[in-house]
Amino acid sequence: MPRYLIERNFEVGEEEMPEISRKSKRTIEGMPGIIWEFSHVIVEDSGLVTTFCVYVAPSEDDVRAHAQALGAHSIGSIREIAADVTPADFPL
Repeated sequence: MPRYLIERNFEVGEEEMPEISRKSKRTIEGMPGIIWEFSHVIVEDSGLVTTFCVYVAPSEDDVRAHAQALGAHSIGSIREIAADVTPADFPL
């Protein structure tokens, strides 16, 4: 199943993110096939939050449907992940 990297630009600060994250989990429960793997969280100079999330989903449309149901943010980008690599994959 495809994996996606999603840049989300939230309209809330860091202190509001726990409730947003709980809402994301509740929303996924009603959307078969979508898995939230993890997110990197950035607090911008403005105090608003940007996240870079990795999701497994049947399609980009499913990722967008989740985002619409979640609300409180806009999508900066959605990219399908081609592969994962680490430094260990490149011995000297």
